[in-house]
Amino acid sequence: MKILGIAGSLRKHSYNAAALRAAQQVAPAGVAIDIFDLNGIPLYDQDLDGTPPPRVTEFKAAIRASDAILFATPEYNYSIPGVLKNAIDWASRPYGDSAWAGKPAAVMGATIGQLGTARAQYHLRQVFVFLNMPALNQPEVMITQAHTRFDKDGNLTDEPTREFIRKQVEALVAWTKRLG
Repeated sequence: MKILGIAGSLRKHSYNAAALRAAQQVAPAGVAIDIFDLNGIPLYDQDLDGTPPPRVTEFKAAIRASDAILFATPEYNYSIPGVLKNAIDWASRPYGDSAWAGKPAAVMGATIGQLGTARAQYHLRQVFVFLNMPALNQPEVMITQAHTRFDKDGNLTDEPTREFIRKQVEALVAWTKRLG
């Protein structure tokens, strides 16, 4: 099974990208988690729907080649970051050619704050409704105080958090099989 991991942050030392790397480490045998870096995806321009930029074409191909999607999103201003929403919009266009349709999805998020990206995760789930992406409801992974759970090199050092991520990846695999 192939899962595509997408971090909603462009930050070089993103805790959300680090959470996806941790997910790669705990994935069950026979499950590969590839991480797509959103760097290089330009702002969405509907005038380019017929001839999308190469990075967008690459992104849509990666989504289509996957069995499921694992999002790791920070929370900006009580919602999902613009960079993630922009990438989602590109991959859903032009209308009728969405790469997202029917892809099972799970969401996790890491933040240095206390709410663990709860609001951003719920907003992302609202977007899934239009995209026709069946979302895994539980377990939820909301990583609070991320600066205490990852070391300076982005390695997850907190075992309870690693276990939450492992359980979510296993549940996403089971969810994808059930829907498949």
